[in-house]
Amino acid sequence: MREVIVIAEGQTEEQFIKRLIAPSLRRLQVFVKPQLLRTSKDSKGGAITFDRLRFNARNTLRSKSNLFLTTFIDLYALDTDFPRFDEANKKADLYDKVNILENALYDTLMEQVGFQPPDRFIPYIQPYEFEGLLFSDIEAQTSVEPSWINYLIKLKQVRNEFETPEHINQGYATKPSKRLEDLLKPTYHKTRHGPLAAERITLSTIELECRHFREWMDKLRGLTHIV
Repeated sequence: MREVIVIAEGQTEEQFIKRLIAPSLRRLQVFVKPQLLRTSKDSKGGAITFDRLRFNARNTLRSKSNLFLTTFIDLYALDTDFPRFDEANKKADLYDKVNILENALYDTLMEQVGFQPPDRFIPYIQPYEFEGLLFSDIEAQTSVEPSWINYLIKLKQVRNEFETPEHINQGYATKPSKRLEDLLKPTYHKTRHGPLAAERITLSTIELECRHFREWMDKLRGLTHIV
């Protein structure tokens, strides 16, 4: 049995993990639980700085010697205090960018927090944000609300502009969630529509369309083989 804590960006990601990721891994004896970081006295989620992540990672990894830790945080609006942020930001290739950030996050936490065995921490940064995954199947996405079928063509046009759903680009007006909010009526609401749309799309379709997400899932599945 493997117990895995996922430091998640917000409530939408928390529900996605609970409703899709955790059930898919349970049969492999990999038990996944999302954890939102406390950002103030009365709230959790969002505003993940590196210092806050490091503090929580240290406490989580030290709480149990056999506990595994991973992350589910957005590349969009990632705090500039993350290790090697400037170097990664200069890369044109999306996957080069996130690989630099993930490797730097791993190396820095290993140095500053320390954890053994070395595979206890699996860094994951979602390009560019959770809603990009919802472009893996436009037809399934538009089935969430009856009137969303009217926006099928426009959503497909957005998807067809990019190599993969993960490439739907960074920027306040062009990030995946903003595109959904601007196009869809009734308006897309992250916590209500996001996990439901992901369930309609299915995890297998998301993995088929989103390479970086699939690689992360493969690492989580691989925990079942660790001795």
